[in-house]
This record gives sequence, C-alpha cells and structure tokens, in this order.
Amino acid sequence: MRVVWLTRFGDPSVLVPGEAPDPVPGPGQVLVDVAYANITFVETMFRASGFGPFKGEFPMVPGNGVGGVVSAVGDGVSTALVGTRVVTSTGGSGGYAARAAVDAAGLVPVPDGVDLDTAVALLADGRTALLLLGAAAPKPGERVLVEAAAGGVGTLLVQLAKAAGATVTGAAGSAKLDLVLDVGADRAVDYTVDGWSAGVGPLDVVFDGVGGTVARAAFDLLDRGGRMVSYGLSSGAWSDVTDEQAAARGVTLIRGAGGTPEQLRALTAEALRLAAEGRLRPVIGQRFPLERAADAHAAIEARSTVGKTLLVPAS
Repeated sequence: MRVVWLTRFGDPSVLVPGEAPDPVPGPGQVLVDVAYANITFVETMFRASGFGPFKGEFPMVPGNGVGGVVSAVGDGVSTALVGTRVVTSTGGSGGYAARAAVDAAGLVPVPDGVDLDTAVALLADGRTALLLLGAAAPKPGERVLVEAAAGGVGTLLVQLAKAAGATVTGAAGSAKLDLVLDVGADRAVDYTVDGWSAGVGPLDVVFDGVGGTVARAAFDLLDRGGRMVSYGLSSGAWSDVTDEQAAARGVTLIRGAGGTPEQLRALTAEALRLAAEGRLRPVIGQRFPLERAADAHAAIEARSTVGKTLLVPAS
C-alpha cells in the first residue's frame, strides 16, 4: 500500500512517499481503508524535532488520526463493524497511509449525514475545541478573544463561543479576516499589525493558540475574573504569563485541557453530533494527495493555510 515515511527529523523533505505491506488487524483491532488522514500542527513539530507525545523508530509512518471504512476485523471483534464509517486516532503513527490497523475500542462511528472529510476535520480539532470551551466556560454576554481564529481549532472555537452567547473577536492574519467573520465572529482583527490589541477592548476570556507576544498582549486586555486558556504556540513560543502575574490581576490561567481516552472519544462523538445537527461546521481549507504530505507540512508551517488540512490517500 501507499504510505509516507518519516525518514528522520528535519524539514518537510524528510517526509518521503513509498510503499509498505498492508497492515493486518490483530486481536481487538480493525483495518480501516483510509479516506482522509488528519494533520495537526503538533505533527509538524514532531517531524521537525521530535517534539510532542509521539514515538517511533525511523523510518516510521507518521499520522495520528484517520477516517474511512472498516474493511476487516481481528480476533475478538464483531464482523458487524465491516462497512462502518469511522474516525479514530491511530495511537501516534500509521495515519499517513492507504490503510491503518487500529484498536476497535477507539473507533467513533460517523453519523449519517456527516461526510467523512468533515468527520476527520473534527476528529482532533472538535474534541480540542470542546475541551477548551469547557475549561473557559464563557457565559452569555462575555467578551471572548479567539487567537488564530482562522485555524482548525480557532474556527470551531468562534462558533462554539458564539453559540454560548458570547461576543467574539477573532484574531488572525489580514488575508484570513473574512473567513473569521464568515464563521460567526462579531469582529476580526489582524494580529500581525503592531498595536493590534489597542482597539479590541476589555475581555473576559482569551483562547490563546499563538503564544509569544500575541498572548501577552491578549492577557493585558483581560478584566478581573477573566480566564486565559493557552493551548498552542504557533508563534514558536508559549505564553510567558506567570501564575503570579495572573493572580495579581485576578485572572485564571489554564494551560491546555485534557481528558481520558474515553472522554476524548465522547467529545469527538459530540462534535460529530453537532455537525450532524448543523450546529458546528469545520472549515477544510486545503486537501493534499498523500504523496504531497511534505507540501502540506510546509504550507502549515508557512501559516498559509486556513482551517483544516487533510491528506487524501485516494487522490
């Protein structure tokens, strides 16, 4: 089958298309014919330097999330699953491939009416956005800033915060501001411009997916009782706001949000349910053939993408 090999840590060129034997599902596993493979920013960081929760020996097939159709099952797994549309994490590797053997216990069925590309776009980003929303718990009428609001998680956070009744400002690069407004933000600001925060006004909640100087400027806008959830570092550095500085301002700092595997699967299922009801819409900004995984990584790192980026093995 066709795969993409990670040959070593380095720039996107270390992702090399190739072949590998078809995986065979072991006990408790299923084989998924992959329609779409998920790409996350953390995967680009792992490829570059080994940063992140993934492990493996070179050469390895990267990729932590896929969606497709179950085509075979291993021992102890019901054959009734064959033909089921699913999304699932892979356990950290094996996703950039035409087929993947995964644990049956980790499968999340895709509801009728939800396309597989939509489901894969919500696999990681949907559960992340719901986790972050729960951590910050914006209330009706509160003022929310979503950084990186044109990204996969950011576009979902804008929608979820609006649905919670908040007034939402989305921060993104100048070329992406129309998209931020399209997904429901009340206002969009260009955070690549010096002094961008001057006109934003006081805030109650900041979803910090950028870190660095952007996070610091956003923190300075928070009123007493505000919450800042830091979950990303697309700038290359985490927020440098300390607990002591937050306490002095009466602000709560929340660094990321996590859950058990069962909770994460439940949140993915919830995101898919919201999509089926028309209440959550992921933005799929670009799709790359599997063989162009290196190009996909380069585009994400260049910050030229919007919304979600998917790999398509069948293209």
